[in-house]
Amino acid sequence: MTGQFQLTDDQLAIQEMAKRFTADNITPFAAEWDEKHHFPRDVIQRTGELGFGAIYVSEESGGIALGRLEAALIMEAMAYGCPATSAYVSIHNMAAWMIDRFGSGELKERFLPKLVTMEHIASYALTEPGSGSDAAGLKTTAKLDGDHYVLNGTKQFISGAGFNDIYVVMVRTGEHKSKGISCLVIEKDTPGLSFGAPENKLGWNASPTAQLIFEDCRVPAANRVGAEGEGFRFAMAGLDGGRLNIGACSLGGAQRCLDEAIAYTKDRKQFDTPIADFQNTQFMLADMATELEAARALLYLAACKVSENAPDKSRFSAMAKRLATDSGSNVVNNALQLFGGYGYLRDYPIERFWRDLRVHSILEGTNQVMRMIVGRDLLRQ
Repeated sequence: MTGQFQLTDDQLAIQEMAKRFTADNITPFAAEWDEKHHFPRDVIQRTGELGFGAIYVSEESGGIALGRLEAALIMEAMAYGCPATSAYVSIHNMAAWMIDRFGSGELKERFLPKLVTMEHIASYALTEPGSGSDAAGLKTTAKLDGDHYVLNGTKQFISGAGFNDIYVVMVRTGEHKSKGISCLVIEKDTPGLSFGAPENKLGWNASPTAQLIFEDCRVPAANRVGAEGEGFRFAMAGLDGGRLNIGACSLGGAQRCLDEAIAYTKDRKQFDTPIADFQNTQFMLADMATELEAARALLYLAACKVSENAPDKSRFSAMAKRLATDSGSNVVNNALQLFGGYGYLRDYPIERFWRDLRVHSILEGTNQVMRMIVGRDLLRQ
C-alpha cells in the first residue's frame, strides 16, 4: 500500500497491538470457547486495558477517540482469533458511543467510567421477535409514570443478555413509527427485567444470545439518552459503525482461513504432489485473496467516510458490509473445500469460522436490506 492508501504509523501500531493481544489471549483458546459455549468475559474485559472498551468514545469521557478505520483494524485483528469475541467488543463499543455521543453530561458521568474500562459490559437492544429488518416496527412500550418509564415487551437476539451489566434499549414512547422511539439505558438488576434462556445457535457459541423480557419494568426517566422520540435516529447512527465492524470481523475470519488454507495445501499431498502445486488450487487461492483485498479496500474507504461524516457514508457502510460479509463467507467456504473432508472436522478451525461468519450477513441489517439502502440512495441522486 502506497501514498494515500497507506495506513499511518499510528494505525499500524494499533493494528499490531490488537494482533499481539489476539495471538496471546484469543487464538489459542477460541476452539475451546466454541466447544464449551464459554463466554470469555475476563478476556473481553482485558481488552479494556488497551482502550478497546471505548474506541470512539471522546477523550473527555475517558475514551481513546479513534476513527472508524482504526476500529475496523482492531475488529479485523481480533476476529482472526475469534469472530464472536471480536463482534462482542464491537457491540459494547456501539452502546458506549451512543451514550457518549447523545447522552446528557449526568448520564455519561454515571455510566461511562465503568464502560470505558470494561468493568461493565454493554449490550445494544433494538430487534424484537416481530421486528427484525423492520426495526421501526418495534412494540416494546415505555409509558411515563411520574419520573419513571414503565416498560413491557421483549427484545430478541440480544448479545450478552443475562451476562452484561448495561443495556442500551430502543423502546416505543409514542405512536409515530420511527419518531415514537426513544432510547433508554437499563441496568441488569432493574426490577421487572428478566432474560430468556440462552439461544442454541449454529455459531457464535463464545457469545451468549438471549431475550430481554420487560414486565412492568420501571426505569428512571433520567436514564433516557437524548430527547424523547430521538431513539430511532440514534440507533441508525450507531449502525453505520456497527456494519463496518461486522464487515471487519468477516475480513479477519476470512484472512485466517485463507492463511490456514495456504499452509494446508503446501503440506497435504495427493497423487504424490502437494495440492498447492495443482493449478486449480492456485486459482482458488488467487480468487480468495483477490476477493478479500477488494472487500477490505471498500471497507476501509467506507470507514474513512463514516469518520469524516461524508454525505454518502451510510451508502458506503451498507455496500462495504454487504461485500465484506458475503466475500468473507465465500472465502471461508472455499477454504473448507481446499481442506476436503478434514475441513469438516472440528480438529481444524475452518468449520468454526464457517459457522461464525454465516450470521454476519444477517445481523446489523441483513444483506438484502443493505442492497435496499444502496439502491434507494442511488435513485435519490
